[in-house]
Amino acid sequence: MNTVYNLWYTREYEDRKDTLLHIGIYATAKDCEEVIEKLSDKPGFRDYPEGFSFEAVTLGSTGWQEGFVTVYYPAKEREAEDFPAVPEGDK
Repeated sequence: MNTVYNLWYTREYEDRKDTLLHIGIYATAKDCEEVIEKLSDKPGFRDYPEGFSFEAVTLGSTGWQEGFVTVYYPAKEREAEDFPAVPEGDK
């Protein structure tokens, strides 16, 4: 299977909604590094250049094959996260 690289930009804030931007999908890690270099001095990105990250992704691989469950936090936090479901036999 072929591997590609998924490039993201993330910045967390205490007082507002976080920034999560999908920048693109690239053929090599070097391509991601070149794009990061080009974007790092642009508005928004230059304020938090460490927000870039990329990961290798195998084309044709299916994630979350067991489904997912949602875990809710206390109401005052009003956030939820999704985690991979655990197959019944693995509990």
